Amino acid sequence: MAWKTLDDMDLDGKRVLTRVDINVPVDSGVVTDATRIERVAPTVQDILSRGGIPVLLAHFGRPKGQVVPEMSLQMLVPALKAAFGTEVLFTTLDGAEAAIAACPAGAVVLLENTRFEPGEEKNDPDLAARFAALGDIYCNDAFSAAHRAHSSTEALARLLPACAGRLMQAELEALEAALGTPKRPVLAVVGGAKVSTKLDLLGNLVAKVDMLVIGGGMANTFLAAQGVAVGKSLCEHDLAETAREILVKAEAAGCEILLPVDVVVAREFREHAPSEVVPVAQCPEDAMILDAGPESVAAVKAALDRAQTLIWNGPLGAFEIAPFDAATNAAAAHAAKLTARGDLVSVAGGGDTVSALNKAGAAEDFTYISTAGGAFLEWMEGKALPGVAALG
Repeated sequence: MAWKTLDDMDLDGKRVLTRVDINVPVDSGVVTDATRIERVAPTVQDILSRGGIPVLLAHFGRPKGQVVPEMSLQMLVPALKAAFGTEVLFTTLDGAEAAIAACPAGAVVLLENTRFEPGEEKNDPDLAARFAALGDIYCNDAFSAAHRAHSSTEALARLLPACAGRLMQAELEALEAALGTPKRPVLAVVGGAKVSTKLDLLGNLVAKVDMLVIGGGMANTFLAAQGVAVGKSLCEHDLAETAREILVKAEAAGCEILLPVDVVVAREFREHAPSEVVPVAQCPEDAMILDAGPESVAAVKAALDRAQTLIWNGPLGAFEIAPFDAATNAAAAHAAKLTARGDLVSVAGGGDTVSALNKAGAAEDFTYISTAGGAFLEWMEGKALPGVAALG
């Protein structure tokens, strides 16, 4: 690994500037889902147990360099105390030096929203230097913000001895196992509504994986590009040529593409709308494709049986509403079963993906599920992430 972890650092008596992602959902000032906070707790507790002082840097919302009172991190203090099991001292950047000096042993310091500072999103070196003056070591535990070159994620990492926190370490190790040096064959499942949002992703994956399942609305664009009539389905007809280019690139790279062979169609997009299963070439003109059919699911399961590594991003159908969640649920359950048995390394990420796998009851058996949206996608696209590169 090109980057260091907390294990490589002497933390005793050191002020550890720790970049975390605690951008959690809040209703009337109360945290409604503390998952992100709970996931950084191991890093904070590790620093404390080894005699360090964790000084947390984090953003919340999009204040765009302005002080927006309802985006203050002060409201997160009760949830942080509960997750860390210790005192959390809140401070602004101006008062940070005094707050850190006065921090009792075993307590945590939380700095105000980094994005209240106009220089944060500009990766301003002067702001990074102000942060750096407060600490001895920099620890980045916010993989989900690693695709942003901001003062607290990129410039700061170059000014102090730097390492990855436990969550960042787990994320990077999982990603390395999935695309860096994976066990083959590697299967990627890419779904979702639009091809246009995932062109870079598909272009990178066909050169790196052995099998690629394309599902959701994206599959309609590929089917239409091959001359299949898709009725009133969601479809980007203007991307037909691009879809054909991806198919040619896949063939040249020896990557097997799996598209639906049968589909579930309906005349309206609503829960329990009347639906039927038809061969892929027989979608009625007045209907839309809302899910992959049973034969398609069987083909995905067979591909999963052959695979040793799975990377999953995006659902196979309109998973939010029954019965059009059937293909996603069945494929996810099969992947979870293979993983639990030790036959598959499964890594998944992206907002809709996490929701879909949770809904299918499959999430907890996956090897690793990334909570990062943009960073996970950019990593899958083969792009360098500034926040990770700076740790090297």
